[in-house]
Amino acid sequence: MKTPIRPLRGFLLLIVLWAGLAALAWSQPPATLVVQGAGATFPEDIYSIWAERYQAVTGTQIQYQATGSGDGERQIKARLVAFGGTDTPLTPQELAEHRLIQVPTVAGAVVPVFNLRALAGRRLQLSGEVLGEMFSGRIERWNDPRIVALNPGVALPNLPVRRIVRSDTSGTTHAFTRYLALVSRTFETEVGASRLPRWPGEVLSAAGNSGVVKLLQNTEGGLTYVGYDRVRSQRLSSISLQDTAGRPVQASEASILTALRASDVHRTGDDSANTLNMSAPGSWPIVMVTFLLFDAEPARASDVEPAMRFLVWSFLQGDRLVSGTGFAPLPVLLQARLFARLMQVRPRDGRAVHLL
Repeated sequence: MKTPIRPLRGFLLLIVLWAGLAALAWSQPPATLVVQGAGATFPEDIYSIWAERYQAVTGTQIQYQATGSGDGERQIKARLVAFGGTDTPLTPQELAEHRLIQVPTVAGAVVPVFNLRALAGRRLQLSGEVLGEMFSGRIERWNDPRIVALNPGVALPNLPVRRIVRSDTSGTTHAFTRYLALVSRTFETEVGASRLPRWPGEVLSAAGNSGVVKLLQNTEGGLTYVGYDRVRSQRLSSISLQDTAGRPVQASEASILTALRASDVHRTGDDSANTLNMSAPGSWPIVMVTFLLFDAEPARASDVEPAMRFLVWSFLQGDRLVSGTGFAPLPVLLQARLFARLMQVRPRDGRAVHLL
């Protein structure tokens, strides 16, 4: 008796069709995973670069809202985001109180920049003391004798110094004002270090690094402070500063790294250690490290795992992702210490967090 060919062919065709549909279903990419973060505007551009490359490799989308360090801390403390960005490290007591871990990501520089059409493309030189007098409102014009003395041969215009400051609670402002309070007694007593100072006299203000850059570009005689990455990308006129020995130093990735290596942030892993006005030759005087904050006791490992994997992946890319951005990568020794911090996360569901 012959086997019926037609039913067998139909059955085989059904199997092939089912297998094809199954393979098609498995081959479809999963729904895009979206990880939310918010905080410091200082590292906004470098985080955008990392997020773009990470999504291209993994498919995971990192959405970072640059809302300022204060807001980043607020949102992660309230568990509104998977990670918060801040330029001002939290103390061990604050981290314990809010059940957070803190991880440095990159080092950068805060750089004073100006807008004077007559000096387009030129760089000025200032001492920290004179810069402090300018931001205190004591030096009111660009051709003040104290500025002229530091810039021989430069025809400084007789224009008012128009200070542009941050309107939001800012880690960049905190680093900048801490430096000025170190080097200028006038600034220390009349303004002081703060994330949101009460500036004497009339100032212009805008939110975020991007906001002050835009305002500066439209303000003749403007003077403000931004991350070194903005100086590079926006081709801003910058100011060289004197180091502790009175030598002029320009902001660069090399001068940032020199200062970082001289600090206890690198040598001992102390997040709160000073990185300002370091005495090592060639150090940029206003260097800051920026941080990410994560939940140390999430309900589930899956609540933090995607965000932490993003950070680990970015670290493993090292210099390749950071070089040429205006930031300096953390030295390898410092990065190695940070993995131990990430391993301190203890999800309440008992599952281990897989970082790779």
